[in-house]
Amino acid sequence: MKKRYLLLCSLPLVGCSVTPPELGVSGETLKDCPITPNCFSSMDNDSQDNAPIIFEGSRAKAREKLVGIVNSLPRTTIIEERSNYIRVEFRSQLIGFVDDVEFLLSQEQGGRTQIDFRSASRLGLSDLGVNKARMKKIKALFAQ
Repeated sequence: MKKRYLLLCSLPLVGCSVTPPELGVSGETLKDCPITPNCFSSMDNDSQDNAPIIFEGSRAKAREKLVGIVNSLPRTTIIEERSNYIRVEFRSQLIGFVDDVEFLLSQEQGGRTQIDFRSASRLGLSDLGVNKARMKKIKALFAQ
């Protein structure tokens, strides 16, 4: 009984204490997802679900809209923001596990901006589809 109690009490600390993996831009792309199934990225072009966000406008306007959307979501902290890159930490409600989310904004011909993304759990193997659902929600909010 004591072991279970200690385990349950330590879970919030584990979720909060894990250091982030090496993140950021590699060349002109976001880094690859790990081999674990708890990552969802537009750089893994295997379905329409993970297609990048296309914004009809400048990179500055796309970044402004994206920051507004991210700030409207619960338990988010913007860790890094540059003209073409945004890194955000999302925390789960119950235990406080951290998901690292990155956005790379690329200006395209004709004034369009492509926003690639990578959303990955910092800990564990499965995320029960949370990262995919989060990115689908952000894409839907962006389309409004």
